[in-house]
Amino acid sequence: MTATTHAGVTFGNRFARELPELSAPWEAEPAPAPHLVLLNEALAVELGFDAEFLRSSDGVSVLLGASVPEGATPVAQAYAGHQFGQYSPRLGDGRALLLGEVTDTRGRLRDIHLKGSGRTAFARGGDGRAVLGPMLREFIVSEAMHALGIPTTRSLSVTLTGRQVQRDDVLPGAVLTRVASSHLRVGSFQFARATGDLELLRRLADHAIARHFPSAAKAANPYLAFFERVVSAQAKLVAQWMLVGFVHGVMNTDNMTISGETIDYGPCAFLDAFDPDAVFSSIDLQGRYSFRNQPHAAGWNLARFAETLLPLFADDEDAAVALAEQAVSGFGPVYQEAWVSGMRSKLGLPGDVAPDTFERLLGELLTLMQRSGADYTSTFRALGAYARGNRTPALDIFGEAGPAFRTWAQAWLALSPNASAMDAANPVYIPRNHLVEEALEAALDDELEPTRRLLAAVTAPFDERPGLDRYATGAPQDFGDYVTFCGT
Repeated sequence: MTATTHAGVTFGNRFARELPELSAPWEAEPAPAPHLVLLNEALAVELGFDAEFLRSSDGVSVLLGASVPEGATPVAQAYAGHQFGQYSPRLGDGRALLLGEVTDTRGRLRDIHLKGSGRTAFARGGDGRAVLGPMLREFIVSEAMHALGIPTTRSLSVTLTGRQVQRDDVLPGAVLTRVASSHLRVGSFQFARATGDLELLRRLADHAIARHFPSAAKAANPYLAFFERVVSAQAKLVAQWMLVGFVHGVMNTDNMTISGETIDYGPCAFLDAFDPDAVFSSIDLQGRYSFRNQPHAAGWNLARFAETLLPLFADDEDAAVALAEQAVSGFGPVYQEAWVSGMRSKLGLPGDVAPDTFERLLGELLTLMQRSGADYTSTFRALGAYARGNRTPALDIFGEAGPAFRTWAQAWLALSPNASAMDAANPVYIPRNHLVEEALEAALDDELEPTRRLLAAVTAPFDERPGLDRYATGAPQDFGDYVTFCGT
């Protein structure tokens, strides 16, 4: 069924048209009793949609893929990937569809993508469906990440399908309508390279360059310049994750975007007590994607990406490998610069503080936080209060380590930290794990107010507001070890 959209939104099918070898035309599974749960009205307006239209039955039909907008060509995208280090040559959108692309009100091309829309040719035995809880989790966390200023895919809507889905329990089925700069992944290039069709690989690279890094086309070696820009974007992205205590949980190569946006909020979580080895994914038994390992995992993924592009870097393989190795080695310096700059801001320290002094102070603080089980987010926000003379929040956090913290703080205060700058860098509100779970549990009972209240807090994360104390408070002691699941 073809539908026209409102408010001047025109759909395109650039990916499906330019790279048909990397997708399979597909249709969304019919939804027996659709019901819109959440609509991101601000994002809808940004994309050029009429929010009231999207709330209508015709609009909900578009959000589910039941009505295909004129100009759209729904496809399931093909990609490969290393999953926990093991290569899978054929993954792809097993339960998702790229509906098409729209140009938003700022002139940016954006993907409209459906997650949980039914089995596709890439389903690999799964039912192709999603359930309400994980789709709400992605909505909450992705919108929080956006508000934190971290590049991310966005969530336009969550819609119930009216179908019950069997997991460990029987749960309500739902579709997430996701928005991204694109859904091109490292895995997209791995799939193209595995075909042996170098012309396809070149077309994919040209498509990605035109869409994300057009300036690379003017470089002496456009494909190397393209790769270097992806390396830089990913280094900065992972540094931002680390600065807010975010653990992605499943950093497989098919979950690393070419655009540098965070994608796939499955077994993700935010640190409560600071623990560099924190793992929240039920399937990450070896800690491959632990908090501290995220930069290493990103660098490893980028090395796999470089391998796919070797034929485009140079005709001579040895020369291509040398160029790739040099480009991959650029990840560390870019990451370190972004991390140090971000941590200087979080501590309110000016740029003229000597690097060794800064590194010593930061190292001592993180050690104190780890030993005392200090809440990651609350600690940095409390330091801003400490710099203003309100010592109580920080001393409460450090508890028995208070004397050691006072000694540290004396050296830090001697450098005249800027409390206002700290407040701009350190959020009050993040999607705290216990509050996310509380919201998801309530949603299963058709109670969405906890989700709405949590979204209201985390989408303005730096603005402390009365009445929101529980959203700025760490997990209760009885919350226990937190485990998340991939959502399939």
